[in-house]
Amino acid sequence: MSKRFLVPMDGSPQSDEALAHVLTEYPDADITVIHVIDPVDAGYAADPMGGDYWEGWYEFAEERAEQIFEAAREQAAEHDREIEAVQDMGPPARLIVNYAEENDIDHIVMGSHGRKGVARVLLGSVAETVVRRASVPVTVVR
Repeated sequence: MSKRFLVPMDGSPQSDEALAHVLTEYPDADITVIHVIDPVDAGYAADPMGGDYWEGWYEFAEERAEQIFEAAREQAAEHDREIEAVQDMGPPARLIVNYAEENDIDHIVMGSHGRKGVARVLLGSVAETVVRRASVPVTVVR
């Protein structure tokens, strides 16, 4: 039975490298790519009751997720591989860890960071949190 890998992808070069690592080093692995839409990225100016800003932001976030998945599928196809793509919304680290636990994932491989600037400092590192909380091995790729 092949191992099941989870690769969180956020569109950063680091997450691309994480997928490349799994595709190269684990040719028989089943790969699931997860993209988490983080509502914090919408900013605190969003109308909490819904509003046009939230709808527009969410549509943009879903389009970006599909672009990330399409790029991941193309990267996998270069290795004659297929991936499963999963999208979720909420706190990224928690959802990544929960997905791994609930779906019998054997190993998480992720980029070292995807956030930039103040967001990274204020919100902490998703990779660091996943490493601390995951019940399966986590490889962090730079």
